[in-house]
Amino acid sequence: MFDLDRFIADLRATLPERSRQLMKEVVARAISDRAALIRAVGEPDKAGVQVLYKSPELTVLNLLWAPRQITLPHNHRMSAAIGMYAGREDNMFWRRVSGPVLGSTKFQIEAAGGEALGAGDVALLGPDIVHSVVNPLSKISAAIHVYDGNFMEIERSMWNAETLVEEPLDISAVVQGMSVQERPRAS
Repeated sequence: MFDLDRFIADLRATLPERSRQLMKEVVARAISDRAALIRAVGEPDKAGVQVLYKSPELTVLNLLWAPRQITLPHNHRMSAAIGMYAGREDNMFWRRVSGPVLGSTKFQIEAAGGEALGAGDVALLGPDIVHSVVNPLSKISAAIHVYDGNFMEIERSMWNAETLVEEPLDISAVVQGMSVQERPRAS
């Protein structure tokens, strides 16, 4: 049975060791019982970002990707564990380039690979990763995203869709109008 407070406590216990592998194992356990997870966080029926927990050391989000949603390339500047519990999330990874790409002097990143995640999969992203996300399905896709820092406060970057030039992150441009809701704190 999934218990959100226990999940957060287990994640916090991984922080002193900075073990991404332990974080991945905690996330894998959490998404292994999809029905219990949905009872705790709600049915994935509307695109949005639910902030389940936020502190200077840890952020836990429930991301609900809209059908066919695509994000701009962006970075996190912290490690992340992504646990899919419904649908699919296709990640395209990007690498920085120092010279022209395909004869252009404007591109600052180029595609460097990808990974498709389906329900039950957990991926680790390092702090230097630049990626974009696609939900290729015609239904909501849902994942628990865990970051080893305050994801909502750190300065990050995104890359312009047309020019692939780095810009300061505008979260509304990355999540394309998805609502952001914070979990009420227990009294």
